[in-house]
Formats: sequence, C-alpha cells, structure tokens
Amino acid sequence: MTADYTASLPRKRIGAGVVLLDPQGRVLLVEPTYKPYWEIPGGAVEADESPRAAVVREIKEELALDLEPGRLLVTDWVPPRPGRTEGLMLLFDGGVLTPDRTAHIDLPPDELRSWAWCTEREAAERLSGLLARRMTAAVRARAESTAVYLEDGFGHS
Repeated sequence: MTADYTASLPRKRIGAGVVLLDPQGRVLLVEPTYKPYWEIPGGAVEADESPRAAVVREIKEELALDLEPGRLLVTDWVPPRPGRTEGLMLLFDGGVLTPDRTAHIDLPPDELRSWAWCTEREAAERLSGLLARRMTAAVRARAESTAVYLEDGFGHS
C-alpha cells in the first residue's frame, strides 16, 4: 500500500463566518471577551467539518440561532504572521434577520460580551483593519450578487 500523497501537503487553517444584516442593511458584529476588537460571527472550521457546517455550528453556539447560510461571498487568503499560520477565511451570506429572530439572540457570556448592528463606518471602527476590509468586500459582493477573492483583505483584478 502506498502512502497518501495528500498527507504530505501543507495544512491550512480555515475559518468561516457569516454576514448577517438587519432590515436597514447594518451588519451584525460580536464583541469577544478575549480580544480587544470586535469580530464577524463565525469561527474555526474543525477537522472533517465543512466550512458551511462550521458556520451553522458557530452561529448556534455564539448567537443561539438556527441558520442555513446562503452563498459564499468572500474567500480571503491570510498570510502567516507571528503566532499564526496562513489560512483561508470564508464568509457566507446569512441574509436579513428580522426583529423577531434578533430577539432570540443569546450570547455565551464566557465568550462574547455583546453584539451590535453596525454601519460600514461603525464596523470599520470596531473591527481590525483586515476584518473591516473583508466585511466591506462581503457586503459589496452580496449587493452585486457576486463572490470575491481577497488576499489579506485586499482584492485583486
């Protein structure tokens, strides 16, 4: 029996998140208890888990919402940096949350301090530069019914 060639290939970290909007077009952001900046809802894709399944799991864990994500909006390759490996970050369309659904949000207090609906400007103030670029690209991709590829949050023509 020969060794599986794919076992020798590099491994990449994968994260998956979701873009949730309110009826006014603001994005939902969460405030972690363990970071100085806000985050896009979602998280790490676990071994043998699809990115789509990770989004469903993370949104259930973080917001207590059952959500069926829509189409992929962003694929963002993030280069390695001190203390972090390179990775692929994916953002899916979560659609518009009605006030009735929003009322059911329940945060895990050990992980998330709060959540908020944010305009693009507010999101840019609360997110890291990388996450702000990724979120802006995702909202535009959603509006334009397209998907985009980024590297470190920057688009390529």
